[in-house]
Amino acid sequence: MSCSIPGTLMIEPTESESKAELDRFCDALISIRQEIAEIEKGTVDINNNVIKGAPHPPQLLMADKWTKPYSREYAAYPAPWLRATKFWPITCSLINYGWVNYVWQAVRTMCMVIGTLQPPHEYEEKAEATA
Repeated sequence: MSCSIPGTLMIEPTESESKAELDRFCDALISIRQEIAEIEKGTVDINNNVIKGAPHPPQLLMADKWTKPYSREYAAYPAPWLRATKFWPITCSLINYGWVNYVWQAVRTMCMVIGTLQPPHEYEEKAEATA
């Protein structure tokens, strides 16, 4: 993953990734977009939501007290297939679990800052103004 063009996210999976792995990746992106839509609609708190809270490390998920407005279960397993293949960033290796689990966490983490990014046309306007 890279952000080589302002306001964009470029993803280049290798040809060694299976269709099932790519489908899971697409499902993750769709789910993240739905989480963003909930913020846009105002159905979840703009400052205290699953995207702003990501990543959710084991020590937070297993703590006695949970103060988030979303469920601990959803924070840990935002997709059903993660129950079998969850990548815990602090304690696991990417080599053992594949890149989709890592990307799921990385994209959710990157979404924390998306609210501060400007739409692409604003970048273009700034570039034209400084040229």
